[in-house]
Amino acid sequence: MLRLSEEVAVAVDEGQPVVALESTLISHGLPHPQNLEVAHALEAEVRAAGAVPATVGVVGGVPTVGLTAAELERLATGGSAVRKLSRRDVALCVVQRADGATTVAATMALAAAAGVALFATGGIGGVHRGAGHSWDVSADLTELARTPVVVVCAGAKAILDLPATLEYLETLGVPLVGFGTDELPAFYSRSSGLALPARADSPEAVAGLWRAQRRLSAMAAPGGLLLCVPPPDEVALPRDQVEAVIERALTRAEAAGIRGPAVTPFLLAAMAEETHGESIGVNVALLRRNARVAAQVACALASQPPI
Repeated sequence: MLRLSEEVAVAVDEGQPVVALESTLISHGLPHPQNLEVAHALEAEVRAAGAVPATVGVVGGVPTVGLTAAELERLATGGSAVRKLSRRDVALCVVQRADGATTVAATMALAAAAGVALFATGGIGGVHRGAGHSWDVSADLTELARTPVVVVCAGAKAILDLPATLEYLETLGVPLVGFGTDELPAFYSRSSGLALPARADSPEAVAGLWRAQRRLSAMAAPGGLLLCVPPPDEVALPRDQVEAVIERALTRAEAAGIRGPAVTPFLLAAMAEETHGESIGVNVALLRRNARVAAQVACALASQPPI
């Protein structure tokens, strides 16, 4: 029930470097045609760094690792007919033969099932602000604890409760590593003020750490590894500016009675509005950087003996 493109299937079989990419940003993260342009740009970044891109999604009820150009366009132009899929939603999408874009959790699960160990995304989900009352915690965190995939990201989305997210990942036993940084990036900003437990300064160092983690999986972390890459310095936004926008947007959301899943898109739209589109530029830039870093790590891993 899992389809790999021919290119991805050959690459996995031969031990070539492969990087999984999510499809939620295509269907639900950016408007058309920018979403399709970014999807192709991320695949190009992976190829330029020497790896095979494998964008993940569900097409007509078929979970697919390695979407074709036509399938990318289908998800990019499908509008509300394309479902947003976490791990729990995949089976229903398959049974109903629907189209679906995969979140971090679903992409991790399908990538691991296909034998792909590297996955590049923008930011992971996490503990939402006010989760003490709402219990709103992303399934991305529990997926990281159980699925053996290296997730390359710019930290958790800035609209979340970053200290609580960091604490929850520690509770789950998920290794966090800063790529050239000692701090957790705050998505739009390079710094959050939150220290990370480990740092790696090269793709080879990350590959070595991942190999050790997999060899010791019975005794150490059996799931994934979160590699945190700061956004490019030339586009990153000041943390205090981002926090001010988020606080104002949260106040507006509460006054309007916006709750649950509707809060995140509302906050992201407010961020884009108040920064005059700068936040979208940061998002695209960090996505491209993360894809490039993931490909470099995948190449370093492929050049070493099998785990």
